[in-house]
Amino acid sequence: MITRRALLLTGGASLAVLGGAGTYVLSKDIDPARAPWEAASRGFGDIRLDAAAYAILAPNPHNRQPWAIELKGEDRLVLTCDLDRLLPETDPPNRQITIGLGAFLELLRQAASEKGYEARITPFPEGEPYPLLDERPIAEVVFTRAKVRRDPLFGEALARRTLRDNFSSKPVSPEVLEKLRALAFDGAPDWAGAAPGRFAWSVEEERVEALKALCREGWLAETSAPAPHAESTKLTRIGASEVNANPDGISLTGPMMEAMQLTGLLSREKMDEKGSLAHQGTLNFYNGLIDSAAAFGWLTSPANTRADQLQAGADWLRLNLAATRLGLGFHPLSQVLQEFPEMAPHYERCHAMLGISAPARVQGLFRFGYAAFPEPAPRWPLQSRLIAL
Repeated sequence: MITRRALLLTGGASLAVLGGAGTYVLSKDIDPARAPWEAASRGFGDIRLDAAAYAILAPNPHNRQPWAIELKGEDRLVLTCDLDRLLPETDPPNRQITIGLGAFLELLRQAASEKGYEARITPFPEGEPYPLLDERPIAEVVFTRAKVRRDPLFGEALARRTLRDNFSSKPVSPEVLEKLRALAFDGAPDWAGAAPGRFAWSVEEERVEALKALCREGWLAETSAPAPHAESTKLTRIGASEVNANPDGISLTGPMMEAMQLTGLLSREKMDEKGSLAHQGTLNFYNGLIDSAAAFGWLTSPANTRADQLQAGADWLRLNLAATRLGLGFHPLSQVLQEFPEMAPHYERCHAMLGISAPARVQGLFRFGYAAFPEPAPRWPLQSRLIAL
């Protein structure tokens, strides 16, 4: 699997020089890191764990999986943020991390309802943590056996993917995007305590091209900013062994990645070295993803409280599940929404281009198109996310 910072580099020569090692390279896989996707469908015999087994599969920034889960009594679950999993350089105000926690809670709620339980979510029972997340709970959840409406999107939970590949030339029609909106939001529950957000899109050629240019500029700004780029590089797992040992962060796997690592063409140091094949390949690959966008969509919120961010996470997950239902490729382009100093002009231009002004906020920018769905992303097992009592 080649994920967010994957490299578009020619690997044929690298494979050739490996000789006998080639068989070893081609045989490696990351099935152990994907095991939580299969485990979710088996269950654990406790509704809280059964629901959490799905919730840990939610999308989240840099795949940091920041959830810390504590079971209390017989029917409660408390979600806190693992503060060791923040992204202080690319996400200084912890906004993106909070969005990921909102996606977790929405998928938790859906999984509970599928088994005939209401998951009553109380966000921030001890107050919203500002300016940074802290040890206070993100949410307390009480599970009650009840006659509840099953969420029609939950059927896509194990098929949901974030597509980090070039999209085909097939256009995305306005009708498909309107159907996407309806599937995601018509009748959606409101548990975050925030005003409803808004989803808008464009397939208009001039606007799509302008957004592509903006995203390329944002991507270059991130890779050119030393501290944010170093943060991403540090979290890159190269090859199956690294991914299986640490199934989070940015995964680069597959025969080409293994070969390039073994021949010294690919390393975290090379990715940090401007002008290197690895650094330039990273730039080229991601620019190709941006340029293949057939349509853009964006999520906005009326304000930017922690509750708004949780709501954005729930909306994000629902959009991703609805896109899966429609066979539509879904990929966030988050760079221009990041809040470190070097990104400020691109952040402001994005909001101006989309007609969003304070206190409203763009919470997510996505490209849409068509491509084959990949295998699931790595995940830490549920047991590793539980707080020991």
